[in-house]
Amino acid sequence: MIVSDFVLRDWGAWAPGLSSSDDWQAWSAGHKSMTAEPPGAPASVPKMLQRRLNLLAKAVFHAADHCIKAGEQVPTVFSSTHGEIGKSFQMLKTIEAGEELSPTAFSLSVHNAISGLFSIVYDNQQESTVIAPGMEGIAAAFIEAAGMLSEGRDEVLLVLYDEPLPDFFPFEPFKLNIDMPCALALKIAAAGPGLAMRFCRSPELRDDGEQPVQLLAFAKFLASGQKSLTLGNQKHSWSWHKR
Repeated sequence: MIVSDFVLRDWGAWAPGLSSSDDWQAWSAGHKSMTAEPPGAPASVPKMLQRRLNLLAKAVFHAADHCIKAGEQVPTVFSSTHGEIGKSFQMLKTIEAGEELSPTAFSLSVHNAISGLFSIVYDNQQESTVIAPGMEGIAAAFIEAAGMLSEGRDEVLLVLYDEPLPDFFPFEPFKLNIDMPCALALKIAAAGPGLAMRFCRSPELRDDGEQPVQLLAFAKFLASGQKSLTLGNQKHSWSWHKR
């Protein structure tokens, strides 16, 4: 059985209308709702780079701003089920229309585009892993981060993010979609100050959807007094416990 103990040093999340810890606590208690408010570029992003950020990237930087400062060196794990699929779909439509494709648009559509922008904005020169977790949901990022901690890293920053799929893509048989871009950042450590947590396999058979859906469930878990959370798909389920 896989078991990993870690300390949650800090976390931040963004969804429309929810950006501060107070917002997320109110939402988890049912006292606040999400809105249609799009994210702006946070002040940490230089103006020359702000024009490169789409809504999803802006959501990522808002969440990460709670966990890292410019120049701070920390290994990162970026996890997105579908990445910049909306931008990729627009490029396919451009090609279909016989129009010229923008090299800049292409470079910002690949799965590691946001992690590359992140390394520039925060001047973070540590290793960065970018994954597409598929049906494993958010657990895949925790597995990768746990491996980094076991290899001697003091801290690891996890960044989970996704956006709505274009209507062109089928949503069945899984819960592939969400209604808004959202992002969750967590800085974890092997030991030291913070919230002690445990991550382990669970025998439960569950169907909690892919990462976009699980991400919000985990943010609610962090913002509330909930002591444990189990998420999974088919035969792969995982539990998180506040210790």
